[in-house]
Amino acid sequence: MSTSAVLPIKQLENAKQRLAPALDTDERNHLFRAMVEDVLTAAEACTQVDEIVVVTRDHVVAELALAYGAEVLNEPESAGLIPSVAKAAESLANNGVNIMLFLPGDVPLVTPEELEIVLEGFGRQDGPEFMIVPASDLGGSNCIACSPPDCMEFGFGEDSFRRHLAIARSLDIEPSVAKLPGIGLDIDTPEDLIELSRILVESRIESNTHRYIRESGIMERMLEGFQKIG
Repeated sequence: MSTSAVLPIKQLENAKQRLAPALDTDERNHLFRAMVEDVLTAAEACTQVDEIVVVTRDHVVAELALAYGAEVLNEPESAGLIPSVAKAAESLANNGVNIMLFLPGDVPLVTPEELEIVLEGFGRQDGPEFMIVPASDLGGSNCIACSPPDCMEFGFGEDSFRRHLAIARSLDIEPSVAKLPGIGLDIDTPEDLIELSRILVESRIESNTHRYIRESGIMERMLEGFQKIG
């Protein structure tokens, strides 16, 4: 069995626009880079992941991916998350890869242990298999495993968790669901960043993201906001 983790990363510059009320452009760019590095680190450390594929057309992202030993796949002309994941799935299937593990670049609390929970025993049935880890609010799709890689159509976007469940069943694939707290927290809004800061302070997790938001003063600002909300 071979497993490829796929990270579609459009670009680092001007990333995470929804964080603009809380962070300036440089802070958003540095934060996103730190989060991507943490996701790459977890994928690299997961014993059940054989290779990492980063889908991008950004040369800075490509250099970062290569530093982690990842393969770089050019983003398709029709830019967007769905075309990027679909291209990766097709490429992996054509190369004989058994399992595709999709991960976004903004789930900095993901751990190798959570990825192993997703992959444990996966891809060993006779027919196609599909597993999904939803966002903590059950809206988004924060991790997807497909076997074979091209067995699914993809429906990322608002309420994609439920959409992916419906797509899988329409293809006669009974989906599996794993709710995992690390993967479940994707950082899109100031509220997400406040929650991340609170978790990192309480857990004392050391990571690229933790170091950056602590040393930049972002964590202190977010926690002050949390106290005011509370």
